[in-house]
Amino acid sequence: MTNTKRSPSIILIAGHWLGAWAWDEVLEHLKTDHSNAIAMTLPGLDADDPARATKTLDDQAEAILGVISQQGDQPVILVAHSGANAPVSLVMDRHPELVHRVIWVDSGPVAAGNVSAPDFSVEVNELPLPPFDVLAQQASLEGLSAEVLERFRAFAVPEPGPVLRQPVELTNEARSSIPATLVCCSISSKQVMELVQAGHPMFAEVANLERLDSIDLPTGHWPMWSRPLDLANAIHSAASLDN
Repeated sequence: MTNTKRSPSIILIAGHWLGAWAWDEVLEHLKTDHSNAIAMTLPGLDADDPARATKTLDDQAEAILGVISQQGDQPVILVAHSGANAPVSLVMDRHPELVHRVIWVDSGPVAAGNVSAPDFSVEVNELPLPPFDVLAQQASLEGLSAEVLERFRAFAVPEPGPVLRQPVELTNEARSSIPATLVCCSISSKQVMELVQAGHPMFAEVANLERLDSIDLPTGHWPMWSRPLDLANAIHSAASLDN
C-alpha cells in the first residue's frame, strides 16, 4: 500500500532581535534529514525595513499566517524560540486548525493578557540587544563562543517597542488542543513541570495543553548556536511524532 501521508512543513521562528539567519546551522542539518523546513523573519526584525520599529504582534501573527498559507495543503509545524511565543500564541488562538504541532524551544505558550515588557516606555521606539553581561542575567549564554556572540551582536536587530508593549489577546480555547513539544534547554523538563504544578504564572498555559511531550536539551537559551545538530534532531523527532 502506498503511504500518502504528507510530510509537514516546519516553520522556524526565532525570538527577540533575531531573524531567519539565526537558524542557518539548524536548517542545514534538517535538510540533511530531508525535512521540509524554512525559517522566517518576523516583521520588525528586518534591518532593511524603514518602518520596522512600528510593527506590532498583530503584524507578526499575520506574517506567520502568510507563510502558513504558502505551504498549500501541507500540515504545518511551528517552531517558536523564546519571544516568538507571543505571535505564535496569537496564531494558535486565531487559527488552531492550521497548526499541526507547535515545538517550543526554551519557550512556551503565553497566557491571555501577557505583555513582554509592560514597563517599556511608550516614548522609546525600540529595544536594542543589551550588553551581554546584562543579557546573561535574563537568559543563559551557556555554550556560546566569543565568535558566536560577535555574530549575534553584528546581526541583531532592535526589538520594536509596539511588540514589547502589546498585550496578547486570546479567546479561543481550541489552541490548547494543538499537540505541543517543549524543547527544554536552560531549564529542564522536570523543573518546568514542577513550576507548572506550583502554579507559576509564566507556565500557566502549559498546564492547559492537552497533548504535551518534552525533550531535554541541556544548554543555554540559544540552542540553535550552542547545539544546532542536537536541536535539529529534537525538531525532527518531535515532527515525526504524528507520522
